[in-house]
Amino acid sequence: MLSSAASSVGLPSIVYAPPPVPRDPLAPLAPVQPAPVGLNPVLFQKAKAALDSHRYQARARDLMGIVDFSKASSEARFHLVDLMNGTVESHLVAHGRGSDPDHSGFVERFSNDFGSYATSNGAYTTGDYYEGKYGLSMKVQGLDWSNSNAEARAIVIHNAWYAEPEMIAQHGKLGRSEGCFAFSRASQWDVMRRLAGGRMIYADKIA
Repeated sequence: MLSSAASSVGLPSIVYAPPPVPRDPLAPLAPVQPAPVGLNPVLFQKAKAALDSHRYQARARDLMGIVDFSKASSEARFHLVDLMNGTVESHLVAHGRGSDPDHSGFVERFSNDFGSYATSNGAYTTGDYYEGKYGLSMKVQGLDWSNSNAEARAIVIHNAWYAEPEMIAQHGKLGRSEGCFAFSRASQWDVMRRLAGGRMIYADKIA
């Protein structure tokens, strides 16, 4: 878990992404209608509805992250979805230990409470880069009642040893974060680079 007191630093060129070109937030989304292959169609429709609902907070509407917490941590469940052409790139991501107290590998509950160490569901936008416990990381801001404390709880995007693929080979699942979106180092760079500039992440679990 990263400290909310970590100071902001300049962004190395290795992960720099230029800010998105401003566009009309009321402009229609790209012509992707059905859920891309590999995505739960109900979750995809909820994510698109959230993008429309928060169109003034998430003005970049070309790409978004959709996290399917119905799946186990051993599955690539953090999906980078290109809304322009429907392509999907998927990554492993850890969830909070408060969401999985028995360490089953599945999210059992969400929480927005301080001290819960749980994952929160809902819509987020990406924020600033900063240097913290796990190196270069990215802040996120919760947009819904279910994750409104994300920034105050220091819920961020970072890499972690327990989110490397080797954990699955050894234990059949990833380790757990304290509520953050924890990735392998390689995945973290890709996720931060592509979602920079206030793009949306939508996380939920479909029963």
